[in-house]
Amino acid sequence: MSMWKKLKYALTNHCETRENHEDAELRSHYYKAAHRAVIDAVKELLASLPDAELLSVSEERGELCAQTRRGPKLFIVATVISVRPFETAVDFSVTTEAKFLPFDFGRSRAVILELYRKLDGRLPYIGSGLNS
Repeated sequence: MSMWKKLKYALTNHCETRENHEDAELRSHYYKAAHRAVIDAVKELLASLPDAELLSVSEERGELCAQTRRGPKLFIVATVISVRPFETAVDFSVTTEAKFLPFDFGRSRAVILELYRKLDGRLPYIGSGLNS
């Protein structure tokens, strides 16, 4: 990753993924699994985070929200979208709550990459973004 991109992610407190993100690591991940199975896996993943509280789960809309209570507070929104039968996309949005500074030195991006890494281990990963 270039120095400018590193600086860009370091000087913000929010990061999110999408289908055609300029950063290949932050593109939507696709899994070969039914919508329900992906919702359950994401729910377990968010609940397993240290000091995390699952705030809401809307299976109809495919949105799950979680928040950590201690340390650097994180607000995480996961969006699960069924593309085809047994092909489901997952996107994350992470915002950090800083007490003194309006940026998180890339922590929100690192959290997304870690969530994807763990989810890739739980579900059959097909591809990401425009490559799937």
